[in-house]
Parts: sequence; C-alpha cells; structure tokens
Amino acid sequence: MTDTAPYTLGDLATEVRSKNAGPFWLTIEAFMPDEAAYRIADALVTPELISELYRVPSASLRIFRIPDLNVVKVSLPRPVAQGSVFDRDIHAGQHHVPLATVEIRECES
Repeated sequence: MTDTAPYTLGDLATEVRSKNAGPFWLTIEAFMPDEAAYRIADALVTPELISELYRVPSASLRIFRIPDLNVVKVSLPRPVAQGSVFDRDIHAGQHHVPLATVEIRECES
C-alpha cells in the first residue's frame, strides 16, 4: 500500500457510525464516498466478520447492501437491553469502532 492508501474501513469511508435501533437492536452503517470504495466495503463486511467482531451468531445479523447510496448497513442484537442496569452506551453511539478499525488488506484496495 502507498502512504495515501486507506488502512482501515474508517479511513476509506466518508463515515462509519452506529446508532440505536430500538431497545434490543443496534445499527452500524458504513457510508462510502464512491462505487469503488463501496465494492471494498461490500466485500469486507461479511456475516463472519461481524459475528467475530461483535460476538453474535451470524444467523442473528441483518446486512443491508445499498449500492445506489454506497452504503453497507448492519443490524445486530444489542449486547444488553437498552437502558438496562448493564447498558454502558444507551444510544449505541460507540459500537461502530470495531468495524471502523478493521484493516483493509492490500488485495481488497
């Protein structure tokens, strides 16, 4: 990779964010700047990767691929119910970090 090449999904994306999707679900979205970047994100974001990053069964995931908008969206069960005594991120605003920091392999870029 060159010095200007993105090293993580977050470097490549316009934005990677997470948000609350109800008391039992959260959503993570990767907004890509163009079709080429979208193709990289589309190949990178797999049920296996998300399952490993977030320690959830791949069967419980919902992955939405929206090529017209260059967006990959993932919905997954929250680790604990929103607002419960063990909830440390009521708005799910920090859950995007593991996905944003996934390295892009040279063959994907």
